[in-house]
Amino acid sequence: MKVLFLSHSYPRFPTDPVGSFVLRLAVALRGQGVETRVIAPGAPGLETREEYEGVVVERFRYAPARFETLAYTGTMRDQVRGSWAAKAAMGSLVAAQFVKALRLRRGFRADLVHAHWWFPGGLVGTWLRRWWGVPLVITMHGSDVRLARGSGPVGRLFRRVLARADAVTTVSSWLATETRAIAPPVQPIVAPMPIQPDLFHPGGPRARDTLLFVGKLNAQKGIEHLLRALAVMRSRPTVEVVVGAGSVPADVQALAQSLGVADRLRWFPLLSQAELADRYRASTALVMPAVEEGLGLVAAEALLCETPVVAFASGGLTDLIADGRTGMLVRPGDVAALARALDDLLMHADRGAALGAAGRRAMLAIFAPDAVATRYAGIYRDALAAHAT
Repeated sequence: MKVLFLSHSYPRFPTDPVGSFVLRLAVALRGQGVETRVIAPGAPGLETREEYEGVVVERFRYAPARFETLAYTGTMRDQVRGSWAAKAAMGSLVAAQFVKALRLRRGFRADLVHAHWWFPGGLVGTWLRRWWGVPLVITMHGSDVRLARGSGPVGRLFRRVLARADAVTTVSSWLATETRAIAPPVQPIVAPMPIQPDLFHPGGPRARDTLLFVGKLNAQKGIEHLLRALAVMRSRPTVEVVVGAGSVPADVQALAQSLGVADRLRWFPLLSQAELADRYRASTALVMPAVEEGLGLVAAEALLCETPVVAFASGGLTDLIADGRTGMLVRPGDVAALARALDDLLMHADRGAALGAAGRRAMLAIFAPDAVATRYAGIYRDALAAHAT
């Protein structure tokens, strides 16, 4: 079986964390006899055709180099909202991805199209489905569902795109519920992406009082809640902050200074997967006070490293963390409860080691590449059978 992946986020180099789960799925599917090819946007400095771990990615140009800023920055939505030039670039991106796929057909005749995110890939996928007469699978990862709730026209486009898919998957049960709320006829299949358990594994010395935060420094990821909790905790841990794409430390440094916690923060740029795994293994716990997180892949990676997770009981994080068994969950937005949970964990004799060990066992059952690939290969076969009838 040959499957064409459409994605606007894909690793720019072999160790890049951006969109790495798309590459991980493509690699894992080989064990199921599925050959994949990926179409993703270009960016300054990227080759038009590359191969990572035996998976070929074909990149397309969609604007002059200085305007190719939509992909890989983590700010696509904000750019398009705030700039007519970005809106034009987005229209060009959609058209260029479609044209690239049509040209690729001569050398790679896909049996099925798998679009990651309903927009822009899912929209392009509906055109390819009609043009080629092949089934379409669309996977929602989180930010795209939040986009669909944003306005009437976008919601209508969301429903129209999903209605043309042969199968819709989401990476968490929360996203499935949100999808059904916006597009009631759609019945999503919950099917997360794979994670490398041989990369994210336990081992090595772990700090006693070092917390870790990984993500953009924005309201959705909850960095402000963490800083405010840090200011009222009885303990005085160090917090390592791995800054996600589209953010810089200056975004929150003024708040950290005003709360008197700036001296306890250690800043890291966006790290490679291997470097991030090292940070998980060295930390006492991961803190993830995010709201409406599509899944919380960072939490899953940390648990695979047996690093306990303290998080808000929101979004897809409730799929990953069983409170008191594989981590600690608190009410979303409750800074005092977050501070108490972190203090309690740091006062545990084992610093949450039992929670982390249980978390790894749970994550292996969900995210092991072979299990995920088996699930998606079955979804593809069902879509092909349904499309044929």
